[in-house]
Amino acid sequence: MKFVAFERAKQGTGASRRLRITGRTPGIVYGGTAEPILIELDHNALWHALKKEAFHASVLQMEYNGTTSEVLLRDVQYHPFKQLVLHIDFQRIDANTKMKKKVPLHYSGEENSPAVKIDQCLINHIATELEISCMPKDLPEFIAVDLSNLTKGHSLHAKDITLPEGVTVVAPGTSNPVLVAVVATKAEAPTPQETAAAAGDNKKKK
Repeated sequence: MKFVAFERAKQGTGASRRLRITGRTPGIVYGGTAEPILIELDHNALWHALKKEAFHASVLQMEYNGTTSEVLLRDVQYHPFKQLVLHIDFQRIDANTKMKKKVPLHYSGEENSPAVKIDQCLINHIATELEISCMPKDLPEFIAVDLSNLTKGHSLHAKDITLPEGVTVVAPGTSNPVLVAVVATKAEAPTPQETAAAAGDNKKKK
């Protein structure tokens, strides 16, 4: 995706407030060998861009002062209750250096899994995104996860999914985080032996 950024001359709380009144959003671009630069963006265009998943999880083309550079969205500050973006941060990327980024997980096929069709289990999505490491050219907008083979009593872990080429999982604290859990929704039917034993107990009580 491509967006246009403009040079921001002034900084500070007062300057940022006045900027927002004019329909602009203050921001910053940092990283790489160049110095950080202060930018401003058209708020309406930015607001609509932020609704698109690709704006959050892909390499962006930033047009600034007649040149185009590649950046990643790193942070967005929203107003607590107004539909207003207060500030936005971007990071420059180096095409020859690996990067880390959280990308969304797109689940599909759970309604066809034995866990749902046969055992009427619930599928609980523990994670909606996954942090990965890759070269900028290999960054996926999302990772597709097929749940059609899920069975009762089993969970889906990061190592169970197929990652795009050149992509590895970054999981602080655990090497294989749980992505999806299968939850039973009804009690198991008693076995014939359990039924007979229960009947015997009832006769003794009479």
